[in-house]
Amino acid sequence: MAWAAVFFLIAVVAVFAAIRLSQDVPAVVSGVMPPAESFERRYAENPGLAYAHILPGIVYLAIAPFQVSRRFRNADLGRHRRWGRIALGAGLLTGAFAIAVGLVFPFGGTAESSASVVFGIYFLTALLLAYRAIRNGSVDVHRRWMLRAFAIGVGVGTIRLVIGAAQAFGVAFEAIFGPAFWIAFVLHAAVAELWLWHRPSSTGRTRSQAIVA
Repeated sequence: MAWAAVFFLIAVVAVFAAIRLSQDVPAVVSGVMPPAESFERRYAENPGLAYAHILPGIVYLAIAPFQVSRRFRNADLGRHRRWGRIALGAGLLTGAFAIAVGLVFPFGGTAESSASVVFGIYFLTALLLAYRAIRNGSVDVHRRWMLRAFAIGVGVGTIRLVIGAAQAFGVAFEAIFGPAFWIAFVLHAAVAELWLWHRPSSTGRTRSQAIVA
């Protein structure tokens, strides 16, 4: 059930990314911008910044589920390391530009900006701590920080679901867009901690022990 939810959220992100491309590319190519107050306008006016966030994010979400899968890791540790470097680079890019997008052209106002900064920094910190841990040979610490980062990454899909659910109850898109960031990211951070709490790490585990675990 957990994996089904993960892949569903990733599919949600992929669908909305495809919708963005289908709307933004024609606007940029033709030079005909969407209405000034529309949600789409900020993407069409800032395609470089927007897609410096979106495209690495898609790469990260395409790789990260396999990286956090114990079966995939143990099957080929060399492959796990190679893909991990790509996921780390993509994650750092998408996280940094998520903060920039939230600060430069937030549609959801202060709520979106603040959530982008807080959880963008959380996401980047988790990735960097995960990298430092694996460089030090701390497999369990690495795994736990990567799971925290991954939980925030897939939270982007939950943002869209929160917005859709709120609109179904009559809440305006403009009113829920910013708060949806806080709702989704706080929920995902909490679920990640509960997940890790129920799965305590094996203290002292090394790389070689992780391969046969």
